[in-house]
Amino acid sequence: MTSVSLQDYAKRVGQEVGLSRWFDVGQVRIDAFADVTEDWQFIHVDPAAAAGTPFRGTVAHGFLTLSMLPAMAYDALPNVSNRVMAVNYGFDKVRFVSPVPSGSRIRARFVLKEITPRTEKEVMMRNEVTVEIEGLDKPALAAEWLGISYLS
Repeated sequence: MTSVSLQDYAKRVGQEVGLSRWFDVGQVRIDAFADVTEDWQFIHVDPAAAAGTPFRGTVAHGFLTLSMLPAMAYDALPNVSNRVMAVNYGFDKVRFVSPVPSGSRIRARFVLKEITPRTEKEVMMRNEVTVEIEGLDKPALAAEWLGISYLS
């Protein structure tokens, strides 16, 4: 992971600042997510029943795809050199554009949209995130993700 100053990072507003590696979204991951969230809808966990749907098989939960964003961000985004920690602030937009078929691979593309000072030691960062599905034209997810960075 590269490290940049906040001043240099701010110069990249409007630009792509990271592209994550591919992450596997197999049935084991989907089933584990279903167990944790108690969302066992058949389109996620029953391959035989899901085969009869327009999806032609099981698909990942939209919220599973969303929950992968921190891992993809850790993988893709540079470290701000004087950042002590960062926390989720929320989303201004989340769209589940396309289902993620079981066995697919996904990755995230991050475009830095804005850095807004909140206090002398806090900034809010807004990233436009697109989660791509390997081999497909339409993305799985499009979001505007907000995070607060605490600075030393």
